[in-house]
Amino acid sequence: MLGFCVLAPMTDAIAKSLGDSIPLLQLLLTRFAAQVILLLPFVWYSGSILAPSRRVVRLTAIRTVLHIFGIGMMFSALRYLPLADAVAIAFVMPFIMLLLGRYILNEEVGPRRLIACAVGFIGTLFVVQPSFAEVGWPALLPLGVAVVFSFFMLVTRQIAKEIDPIALQSLSGLMALPVLFLLILIPNGMAELPMFSVVFPDVGDLVLLIALGAMGTLAHLLMSWSLRFAPSATLAPMQYLEIPVATAIGWLVFRDLPNGLAAFGIALTVASGLYIVLRERALSRLPAPPAV
Repeated sequence: MLGFCVLAPMTDAIAKSLGDSIPLLQLLLTRFAAQVILLLPFVWYSGSILAPSRRVVRLTAIRTVLHIFGIGMMFSALRYLPLADAVAIAFVMPFIMLLLGRYILNEEVGPRRLIACAVGFIGTLFVVQPSFAEVGWPALLPLGVAVVFSFFMLVTRQIAKEIDPIALQSLSGLMALPVLFLLILIPNGMAELPMFSVVFPDVGDLVLLIALGAMGTLAHLLMSWSLRFAPSATLAPMQYLEIPVATAIGWLVFRDLPNGLAAFGIALTVASGLYIVLRERALSRLPAPPAV
């Protein structure tokens, strides 16, 4: 999950850099095409099965649709918002994940984790300083990302132990490609919309597109692996660490730097996330209760 927290903001930064030159659907098509091209050889080499049970196929299809919408909304938000702001606004997601893990998956969530996550969420409120007067409705897009990816991770958690992560990502990519191709090959009357157009990238943009696909694929592969070995309620608070990474990348690449209030919020969210990690390690070392 820590690997995901580093790679995901890097992928977002690339998408933001390409936002003015590459249409949205072309970005998404490149992202999922790279996922298929990179992972299918590993599926073939490992002998993994791409035809799991009907239940897994059905949930993978739902997961794929959520994945397309989530990435699409995030890439759209990055066209208007600074990287750190977009990521920070989306960070109601771990809070939503914690509630879903407790009330839908019946995962055990103690009061200390609930309090720590609440503190982390309050920290994100210090970071979030959206100016709706300046950007308008796009400021709401990261909130949609949070809701969509909460359910995305919930579905992933349901099937993570039934299918190999590489096979899952490959199958998801194979499902996404025809959907995106159909969206691009729409009637000519709709082709005037910028998101539906197709452009030929220059060499620099082509390199960034390849990096976008490769890093995005690896990031979500790491996330799938993490959900295979740990409950979502444990992993969700760790994702708060994505905020300082996004802040650092935003400053290095776009020279966007949070003000003092936002910096305090980042420190608060990181502290709450680290507390959860240390708390989980302490609980894992406790001896199991004796059998009755």
